[in-house]
Amino acid sequence: MLGNIKAVAFDIDGTLYPSVSLYIRLLPYIIRHFKFYIHYNRVRRIMHRTAPLPDFYEYQGRLMAEELGCSSLRARAMIKLIAYDGLIPYFEKIKPFKHVHETFKALHEKGYKIALLSDFPPSQKGDIWGLIPYCDLILGSEAIGALKPSKYPFGIMAMAMELEPSQILYVGNSIHFDVRGANNAGMKSAIIASPLKRIFSKKIKEADISFSNYRQFLNSVL
Repeated sequence: MLGNIKAVAFDIDGTLYPSVSLYIRLLPYIIRHFKFYIHYNRVRRIMHRTAPLPDFYEYQGRLMAEELGCSSLRARAMIKLIAYDGLIPYFEKIKPFKHVHETFKALHEKGYKIALLSDFPPSQKGDIWGLIPYCDLILGSEAIGALKPSKYPFGIMAMAMELEPSQILYVGNSIHFDVRGANNAGMKSAIIASPLKRIFSKKIKEADISFSNYRQFLNSVL
């Protein structure tokens, strides 16, 4: 059913695990760093609209410095401490969606290349729930220089996999960032959504595949 698709690429956050599981655990942490996250979220909204950068982290740090009224060096250190390294222990307690491992294994055995492309450092998630051995490529869009829905990280991923964008199916949980980003880059797209969202959201039709669990996904693509 995948036609000429030779690779399946996945977002991580909210796509391989339920976001609510992380949010519940993070609530006390977010409250403790509430002021930081107010400013950081403003910066990230700008970064999602910014063209590819030679040094994403430098520019993000400068924007955060303006928000906090501190030096760029201090702002970058805070981002690393709070938004990146500080979240690592929370991911150690998160479990992926059911049948995710089964899905990666089945795709691998069928000969599809598998990639991960996330807007946050994949290294935050440790061994990514044992999925790394199935992956041909793991990328963080920040290190590439632009966040989704920019076509740039999708294009870099396609080049790194030595495939045409049309040969890649990208799986995510956001219509705006994942589905539209992949579609604009010339890829096919799939979205994981709750059953209610699949029933009531007309925008879900923007994706080539919509599913609410990974057994459904496998049935749709294999």
